[in-house]
Amino acid sequence: MQSVETIRRAALADADAIAALVNEAYTPYIARIGKKPAPMLDDYRQVVADFETFILTRDSELAGVLVMSLEDDELLLVNVAVLPRCKGQGIGKLLMRFCEDFAQGARCQAIRLYTHELMTENIEIYKKLGYRETHRATENGFARVFMRKAMRGD
Repeated sequence: MQSVETIRRAALADADAIAALVNEAYTPYIARIGKKPAPMLDDYRQVVADFETFILTRDSELAGVLVMSLEDDELLLVNVAVLPRCKGQGIGKLLMRFCEDFAQGARCQAIRLYTHELMTENIEIYKKLGYRETHRATENGFARVFMRKAMRGD
């Protein structure tokens, strides 16, 4: 039987489930980084209220979350997370495609993102999706790699 994926805007009622998904998705990185990754520290009620937050359900189960912020003519990809048991099933790709479609619909010039420098597998995924590293910096105690993807051929 074919799975059914749906992406919809998150509601405040989804905040606890989003927080649980994010915690499960980022827990494996704690040992590597030496502390909880930044997305685990967020208040997801505030995130849902303040950002463009979408959830992906697969057969009615929350499987992924996407958090974005429109900033002038660019879109900041704040967070993309997939439930660990759903990794490798194309959910991350669906969320990234949704992010790009959202950016194009909003007439954004580019999508920016950052990730921890020790999340090397994520950096490689973003590179394969066309993101280019712009710089590295430490912010809020996290060593970050900043990346950007032009939407209209800059």
